Amino acid sequence: MPTEREKMLSGSMYDPFDPELAALRDRARDLCQDLNATREAQVEERRRILRELFGTGGDSVWMQPPFYCDYGVNIHLGERVFFNFNCVVLDVAEVRIGDFTLFGPSVQIYTATHPMDAAARRLHEYARPITIGADVWVGGAAVICPGVTIGPRSVIGAGSVVTRDVPEGVLAAGNPCRVIRPVDG
Repeated sequence: MPTEREKMLSGSMYDPFDPELAALRDRARDLCQDLNATREAQVEERRRILRELFGTGGDSVWMQPPFYCDYGVNIHLGERVFFNFNCVVLDVAEVRIGDFTLFGPSVQIYTATHPMDAAARRLHEYARPITIGADVWVGGAAVICPGVTIGPRSVIGAGSVVTRDVPEGVLAAGNPCRVIRPVDG
């Protein structure tokens, strides 16, 4: 019988009130609170927290607190990913982000989703993984929805709501986000 955590990571319906999951969320929230309380000069303390928080990539991520996430361990970062102020990652499923990707302020990344049926929503939720390629730039206040893949070298306009996959090397923007044109170089 799979655990609730295994169900969660596989995209199956799971019980979010499971004690193991609650403990993992508490751990992440405590680490985020510690991170968000650091001062700019506390470079080594921030790095220690980021290494402990993220599944991978805490060694080179560039972070401007505040930052918030559900679990942290389900976030896998490439080299030198940048998060500007006030980003939120609901990493119920895996979030994979490629090298040199940049997130503007208040970007929201949501893997978590809920059943349409109200009775089912009272007891269960599920998630879809998100993959964001290398050298992507996501403008401020954009929302990345569950299950989305954004191709390498693409640019997502500020305030966009990304509900579908975005191919590589394009400028995409709007609500819902749509491809506008290829990006040069």
